[in-house]
Amino acid sequence: MRFDATGKVSLDHIYTQPDPGTYFSVLRPLGYCVPQLAKPYFAKLIKEYAESQQVAEPKVLDIGCSYGINAALLKYDATMDELYARYSDGGGRQALLARDRELSRSRSPVRGIRIVGLDTSSNALSYALEAGFLDDAVNADLEENELTFQQRAQFAGTDLVISTGCLGYVTERTLTRVVRAQGGRLPWMAHFMLRMFPFDPVEHALAGLGYRTVRVEEVFKQRRFASAEEQSLVLDRLSAAGVDARGLEAEGWLYAQLYLSRPTTTTGPHDPNREQN
Repeated sequence: MRFDATGKVSLDHIYTQPDPGTYFSVLRPLGYCVPQLAKPYFAKLIKEYAESQQVAEPKVLDIGCSYGINAALLKYDATMDELYARYSDGGGRQALLARDRELSRSRSPVRGIRIVGLDTSSNALSYALEAGFLDDAVNADLEENELTFQQRAQFAGTDLVISTGCLGYVTERTLTRVVRAQGGRLPWMAHFMLRMFPFDPVEHALAGLGYRTVRVEEVFKQRRFASAEEQSLVLDRLSAAGVDARGLEAEGWLYAQLYLSRPTTTTGPHDPNREQN
């Protein structure tokens, strides 16, 4: 079992396959669930944005979108359990694509949104586009590279930026480049970030761009640890960062927190806890 520099087990291979079969077969035993937990928060934020900004069809950018999981959940009201069952029997890329195209054709979008995916995996993006989950896709590494003219045009007009776990690997460099592609507009943001990563550099960079960020106090399960060794390495990292893992990561799960960022010129950031109770 290989580990990356953060102490987490390396799962890079599951994001680069021609279809999502490996992704779901590897993550299912680990109980990966953060997209499902994020879904109601994203949906409420999108609804609030559409109503307050009078935008009929908000444009959402999903950073680290992989195979379009968040898009399937948000646009077609799919669930993680449904997707796990859907991909568990394999069948190959063409068979899976046929089923997913049928899903996107047979279910009317539950809300008017356009979702653009950003990812470094061309295979994952290609699948998500062909399946009908994503409306557009940008294959780029914005940690290392500036936006091309075409990519800048694809990002233009973004209303909301979301992510469910890529921050920590993706940093403020990517978010800054996304914001600067907007020509002065500041999209709302909602990011689920593992507690093992510090959000301070991201918050500082966003503040410099004109944002105020709030952290939702609730914590969210991401997945179980893949091994005792992975848990030990992550616990060491949390301890070094001064993060108390008792009752959370110490019990066997990775946990994320939700950070909401809005332009300082708008009403204070939305607190989804208020509407979840």
